[in-house]
Amino acid sequence: MDDYRGIADRLAEAITSGRLKPGQRLMPQRQFARRHGIAGSTAGRVYAELVRRGLVVGEVGRGTFVRAAASDPTGRALIERAGAAPVNMELNYPVVAGQAELLAPLLTPLLRPDVLTEALLPAAATGTAPAREAAAHLLATPGWRPEPGRVLFTGNARQSIAATLASLVRAGGRVGVEPLTYPLVKEIAARLGILLVPLAADADGPLPESVAAAHRTAPLSALYLQPTLHNPTSRTTSAARRQQLADVVTDLGLPVVEDRIWSFLHPLAPDPLAAHAPALTHVVDSLSKRVAPGLTAGFVVVPQDRVDAVGAAIRSGGWNAGRFALEAAARAVAEGVADRLAEAKRADAALRQRIVAEELHGLAVRAHPQGYYAWWELPAPWRADTFTAAAAAHGIAVTPGPAFAVDPGRTPDAIRLGLASAAAPDLRRALRTLAGVARTGP
Repeated sequence: MDDYRGIADRLAEAITSGRLKPGQRLMPQRQFARRHGIAGSTAGRVYAELVRRGLVVGEVGRGTFVRAAASDPTGRALIERAGAAPVNMELNYPVVAGQAELLAPLLTPLLRPDVLTEALLPAAATGTAPAREAAAHLLATPGWRPEPGRVLFTGNARQSIAATLASLVRAGGRVGVEPLTYPLVKEIAARLGILLVPLAADADGPLPESVAAAHRTAPLSALYLQPTLHNPTSRTTSAARRQQLADVVTDLGLPVVEDRIWSFLHPLAPDPLAAHAPALTHVVDSLSKRVAPGLTAGFVVVPQDRVDAVGAAIRSGGWNAGRFALEAAARAVAEGVADRLAEAKRADAALRQRIVAEELHGLAVRAHPQGYYAWWELPAPWRADTFTAAAAAHGIAVTPGPAFAVDPGRTPDAIRLGLASAAAPDLRRALRTLAGVARTGP
């Protein structure tokens, strides 16, 4: 029997040769398995390998579609290829001019052999005293400052989310989330055996009554929410709605995982839910967006009585942060570098949003003036899958809206544009191309 990689190689060759066209739907995995005489699990690995290579995109309830081909056909917008270099708007890691120059002096002292020996040791979940103080300062808002003793550390924000959910929810448990949520939370939930329950929401965020209704249907174990600069819509929940949500979770005794990864871009946003429900809220943040993509350390501020449980989950998952990253974080905060980088990234994001406003003028795009992403509701008759394939044919990677949808029966015909990774001129060119594709039609 063929190894799944060999089968994937043959499909990849069919895509790159043009025999399988951009936008073409692959047969369902079960049918593919029967056709090739392989196990269903092997077919799943074949399709997953094609996704990993960036050749196809899968949408729950719709199927798997070819995203790109190496041939150079002309004609319809769906299959035209751009001659310029690829632009990846799926990745979203902000880097600003002068970032390395700001960070280098902080890291140089860590390279002394006597210091490096200590810095290369693994860190406990509780980190170090300087790191806890630095994180408390970094995460503070005008009306909320976490106690340093309640800060725990992981390798990155995804691990903080995973550890917190693992400590709160048993396999088979239910977690309430916004109808559109961070795709990696969907992956984390699947691996932990957690069922995500979409909550009814409006333009201001989840409806408090929907939390209570979902809990009555079958008890929820926790909520996972993004009240500030929600990914992908950029929505920021008002202070009044946050208080209403805090009242509901307090009445229900329902823990909350509050994701604030992008909140540094919106310093005037209302205080976190943790300011209103400190005994229930677990606040997740990290360094990778606000400081540097390669300097990864995740933070989670937990209620006082949850320090041991979340710490144990971090240890059992092997999600501890590296001490080098914690030392660098402490220095970046103490020297003011983290604040300067955050300010520079707010300015950079504002510049990129102006480019979005100029190039996608008149189209249904939602974004925050200082956010690093935009949510584009596509004009009919475009669907998310076909538009994603058309974008890929032009060398532009975007994230289809269904990747964020919790309910597979309600998948939006929209895409998320990550604005941080591409150089500004490339971003403008890509957006102009996408606007032309959208207006041409499939």
